Amino acid sequence: MDRGNWSQVTEFIILGFPHLQGVQVYLFLLLLLIYLTTILGNLLIFLLVCLDSLLHIPMYQFVSILSLLELGYTATTIPKMLSNLLSEKKTISFSGCLLQIYFFHSLGATECYLLTAMAYDRYLAICQPLHYPTLMTPELCAKIAVGCWLGGLAGPVAEISLVSRLPFCGPNHIQHIFCDFPPVLSLACTDTSINVLVDFVINSCKILATFLLILSSYVQIIFTVLRIPSAAGKRKAFSTCASHLTVVLIFYGSILFMYVRLKKSYSLDYDRALAVVYSVLTPFLNPFIYSLRNKEIKEAVRRQLKRAGILK
Repeated sequence: MDRGNWSQVTEFIILGFPHLQGVQVYLFLLLLLIYLTTILGNLLIFLLVCLDSLLHIPMYQFVSILSLLELGYTATTIPKMLSNLLSEKKTISFSGCLLQIYFFHSLGATECYLLTAMAYDRYLAICQPLHYPTLMTPELCAKIAVGCWLGGLAGPVAEISLVSRLPFCGPNHIQHIFCDFPPVLSLACTDTSINVLVDFVINSCKILATFLLILSSYVQIIFTVLRIPSAAGKRKAFSTCASHLTVVLIFYGSILFMYVRLKKSYSLDYDRALAVVYSVLTPFLNPFIYSLRNKEIKEAVRRQLKRAGILK
């Protein structure tokens, strides 16, 4: 086909949940409540770690970075999703769509690297407790955090560059709840097998590699904990990992099925359901997972409330 005869698409229409038209207002209110709770919960943990000197240790510094990351991660997609639920015009410009994909994937990649760093931190704390203070220094912690951010921001550059060069001549309806690689690739007016292959290779290296590193850390942690003679010691060791492991299972459980595959898309409802899990529910649940299951976070909240004069 002659490329000169194509009419280049300048904007996309995000369809969201077309089968739920009658309950859009209720979905908006529910999503708004979840988003506000996500903001408040993650902001609370971030500020708590910054303000409480007893939480100035690598584990909680990583937790605070994760909370800050979740604030940016949800801001990339949820405000536009809220707008589309109440708007007749559910459009997004071509460049705006690419920017949304870039920030969503770069922040998602940063989270993969950060969760891996947190697993390494727990491995050192449990498997090499005597050497932990000299190994996981504040300087190393800062370098790891910077490396996670830089690696994440550089991650989707190649994929975005390839997508930006594709011709889009219509239709322009994105069968998803936000802009993402699979639904956008399905609209291209040319063969996208190279794009799908590049996405698969990059996501496999990024997602599978970090997941396997986390898994290997926990295998060694489990063997070490099982050698602890007392039941109380075992419970204490496992409790320091429980929150992180819960977040890992929820986050990776959804993104592995979504991005590590050699197809543009599976069923549309399948993709939308997975997208809700990793883009909305995981950031929403993180503050509850880290606060409700963590005694040190609870004690830090009490200390700050006493300092503010709210508790005696």
